[in-house]
Amino acid sequence: MTFSFDLLIEDKNSPARAGIIHTPHGDVPTPVFAPVGTQATVKTLTPTDLHDLKATLILSNTHHLYLRPGPELIADFGGLHHFMQWDGPILTDSGGFQVFSLEGLRKIDEDGVTFRSHIDGSMHRFTPERVIDIQEQLGADIIMAFDECPPPNDYDYNVEAMKRTHRWAERCQAAHQRTDQALYGIVQGGVFADLRAESAEFLTTLDFPGYGIGGLSVGETKTQMHQMLELLHPILPRNKPRYLMGVGSPEDLFECVARGVDQFDCVLPTRIARNGAVFTHQGRINLRNARFATDKNPIETDCQCYTCRTFSLAYLRHLMMAKEILALRLTTLHNLHFMLELMRRIRQSIFDGNFTAYKDSFLAVYQAVPEERRAKRRQPQNGD
Repeated sequence: MTFSFDLLIEDKNSPARAGIIHTPHGDVPTPVFAPVGTQATVKTLTPTDLHDLKATLILSNTHHLYLRPGPELIADFGGLHHFMQWDGPILTDSGGFQVFSLEGLRKIDEDGVTFRSHIDGSMHRFTPERVIDIQEQLGADIIMAFDECPPPNDYDYNVEAMKRTHRWAERCQAAHQRTDQALYGIVQGGVFADLRAESAEFLTTLDFPGYGIGGLSVGETKTQMHQMLELLHPILPRNKPRYLMGVGSPEDLFECVARGVDQFDCVLPTRIARNGAVFTHQGRINLRNARFATDKNPIETDCQCYTCRTFSLAYLRHLMMAKEILALRLTTLHNLHFMLELMRRIRQSIFDGNFTAYKDSFLAVYQAVPEERRAKRRQPQNGD
């Protein structure tokens, strides 16, 4: 099977939409949240866990897998699916964000980027052609063009980076040979409406099967991010999936689906889980808080994840305070269940015609982390 996208329904009151991405390793109902498995693993979980959570798409990272264990080794195992024993769809990020985040450790030129490994200090070279070659060896169902991700508020830098991203997109498209992989182009342009529009219009002429929206949630405000999505909605092709890269807090799912986004990934649910923070429908709670020391309740009484069906807050706090490995696994299971179930309900609400009401009711109760405390969603080095 080759890649295709069926747009099934559009919300009457917003740009929200639902569809299905067809890939060689299965269908991906959209809108979709993809757990992040940077190093060919979603930390603390097995492929069986991911199936039990009903995950339909996971993400791995080209930069990290290139550095270790290397694309040649993974190709020798038959690609990522066989190497990590995950039989569902996989998306690989090009590694562009990670490389360009290595300030002081990389040098950009027209042909590509020379960078120093954060692992051992060795020197490496990424060009658009090399990045496509690596991703073809990895064998994911969806791969990304090599792009330059600049700071969002520097206009002159964004002009230069956008034009280079466009030239590199053409080179990636020319280098791409595997017909069983879908290559997405990536829209750049920072928080500048004219640049975002120019980038989307140019990339649309290249007729990619899908479009990433890069360079957001990297320091700009959420209002600026929403403005860019609203601008892109009528420009990007209606019949192609839109992938907002590295964004995915609970409130982001609602606000960005409402602006026409189909795909999300984010390290946030798994990273905060390993630091003792878990999602509830009222907002995040910190399991290290002393008030949970004797609490016999689960994280949420109506949650059907394994963690909530089995363990008390008091037990989870004990594991976290004792630095037991099981704590990280149980909190990760809960947070990913929360996110995946939330997205399933969002998708169903679009079909049911009540997405806006569902969005409003959720956000009226959910206490989001204040914007000034937001961490970058996609980390350059250690990943997730």
